[in-house]
Amino acid sequence: MSVLEVLFWIALFVIFYSYLGYGMLLFAIIKVRRLLGLDKKFTGNEDYEPEVTLFVAAYNEKDYLDAKVNNSKSLNYPQNKIKQLWVTDGSNDGTPDQLKKYDGVRVLHEPARNGKIAAMNRGMAFVDTPIVIFSDGNTTLGADAIKKIVKLFRDPKVGCVSGEKRIYSKESDAAAGAGEGLYWKYESQLKKWDAELYSVVGAAGELFAIRTELWQEVEKDTLLDDFMISLRVAMSGYTIQYNPEAFAIEEASANVKEELKRKVRISAGGLQSVVRLAPLLNFFKYGTLSFQYISHRVLRWTLTPLFLLLLIPMNLVLAMNEGIYALGIYSILFWGQMMFYAAALLGWFLENRRIKVKVLFVPYYFFIMNLSVFLGLWRYLKGSQTVNWERAKRGGVAAEPVA
Repeated sequence: MSVLEVLFWIALFVIFYSYLGYGMLLFAIIKVRRLLGLDKKFTGNEDYEPEVTLFVAAYNEKDYLDAKVNNSKSLNYPQNKIKQLWVTDGSNDGTPDQLKKYDGVRVLHEPARNGKIAAMNRGMAFVDTPIVIFSDGNTTLGADAIKKIVKLFRDPKVGCVSGEKRIYSKESDAAAGAGEGLYWKYESQLKKWDAELYSVVGAAGELFAIRTELWQEVEKDTLLDDFMISLRVAMSGYTIQYNPEAFAIEEASANVKEELKRKVRISAGGLQSVVRLAPLLNFFKYGTLSFQYISHRVLRWTLTPLFLLLLIPMNLVLAMNEGIYALGIYSILFWGQMMFYAAALLGWFLENRRIKVKVLFVPYYFFIMNLSVFLGLWRYLKGSQTVNWERAKRGGVAAEPVA
């Protein structure tokens, strides 16, 4: 084989492994572990119900306050064991004043807006419960969310628990809603298998919890606070577990433009995290955690988008060498790529049009996901991604949440 062919197959393998191969490998490993009886769950004290702090770092969330506070007060967990702590630094829409009308809600506020992680660093000094649960101001928690999260902390090896992010689904979704919803369904399954193997690699900021004693103050310019906080807990020798029955629901991005905005800042934060968590790449020290981290996160934020870009010209040259219209392996793969990107173009054309075949939006969403990595890299290198993110606009709420 020529050097070009070797590079082509390496690139194709990395792309396949990042999005499908790792999931297939995880599934196989989990099946074998179950057959060997290695998947025993820790039971612990069934009556374990510690006090928890529901921590919300909010910026100008006035429109969501009533729903969020009322939702928190209706959760199926002893209300005398739930403390609500809101840090509203920088909010100028009346958020702190509106929160103060509620009993049992503690509000910390400073006029300066220094970003979410600065608010979290400041607020954690006021947390005096053994478990702190982080949630966003614009999300609705499932009735049993706290109960399901706390249950996993019965195992002393668990340092962090991630809930599940769910997206409101419509009968006929726009590209952003359909693509985001399907993506999170797949991610949810991977997280279940990751947790069963050893540990989830990163928590979702919409809903996750840690043992308060494991809190480590995070750098003020951190872009992915939830990811850094949870992975550093895992690097301390604890595991991150996952319970999809503990869920937080939010609306999908209003359109793909808004979703791209969100993905770009996540990609910039992902690249920053890869640099700052460099020790986690050491298989000899972190073993299974390193394997999961590289397979599930690092490749998607680094090599995979680059190989997707390079695969097109490499494939074109190889297809031309064997005959572009021949039925050789390289020509088939090339035209397969072209069909995929044509489907992405069709998704762009159909964006925000009412359609029931949601799968048509998947190639478009996949393209946007990988485009965001390049845009995020540019922002990261320029240092232009501020911690004071502009929240993506969300679509209207529908009746049915999906994973």
